[in-house]
Amino acid sequence: MTGTTALTLSAEIRQRFDEFSRSQKDVGQYIVDHLDEASFHTAEELARRANTSSSTVVRFAQALGFEGFPELQAAAREEYRRAREGADGVVDLANPPLFPIDQTEFEAALAADHVNVEESARRLDRDEVTASIELISRADRIVLCGTDQMAFFASYLRHLLMLLDLRCEVVASPSQEGLAKLGRIDERTVLVGFSAGRPHPLVVRALKLARNRRAATIAVADATLSEVAKLADHKLFYSSNSPAYVRSHSALLAVVQALAYGVYALDESAYADRIKAFRLK
Repeated sequence: MTGTTALTLSAEIRQRFDEFSRSQKDVGQYIVDHLDEASFHTAEELARRANTSSSTVVRFAQALGFEGFPELQAAAREEYRRAREGADGVVDLANPPLFPIDQTEFEAALAADHVNVEESARRLDRDEVTASIELISRADRIVLCGTDQMAFFASYLRHLLMLLDLRCEVVASPSQEGLAKLGRIDERTVLVGFSAGRPHPLVVRALKLARNRRAATIAVADATLSEVAKLADHKLFYSSNSPAYVRSHSALLAVVQALAYGVYALDESAYADRIKAFRLK
């Protein structure tokens, strides 16, 4: 990398992030949070996962000072290798891999999910989690905003919180009903925005509206450089790396369930009878 060889690839991207075009930001954002995929996928595959074109990936590499994508990938592999090694450069074999080196596609997907949950647990900030749980537990009204696949997880979190008798609503599309729910946001509302990759405009709009109306906001996202993460008061990160043709949501499911359990654990005795009644149904 020209002029910045002391920086890792991820550090270089973070430092210069605001210089890039929107499509280049998509590439940079994806590389930072999915370094292992950037290390081994082709430019075409990386482009598909970052929702852009292979030519954008090449231009992004050149914007960083590389001749092309192969040189960027070499830097990604070097950073990934160092991250997996100890300080003395020796690979830690205390925890052997789940599957043989010649793992099948099925095993590779399971192994990626295992790593995603572990990485999410390591990267979640305890203070952010605690603040999010407390906000949700005492909110007069909770609005959960997520579109497409994220709508499922918003709905599932609503289900878990409704079991605790918390007032929740889901906004999954810019329909008249959905916009009406957003229109009722006020300072007593907690808005939770779900995002995978580039955030949906509806989620961004909801977070901006909530901030304008002084409502508390929480972002649940798989990209630390995501626009929703910048807009929200609190950020909960989950890893979505996958060798498959879609992002993995195993870690997101774990985060959603853990978040609800955290709310339950704040006052377990108060919720016990309600949960017991539900289990008997």
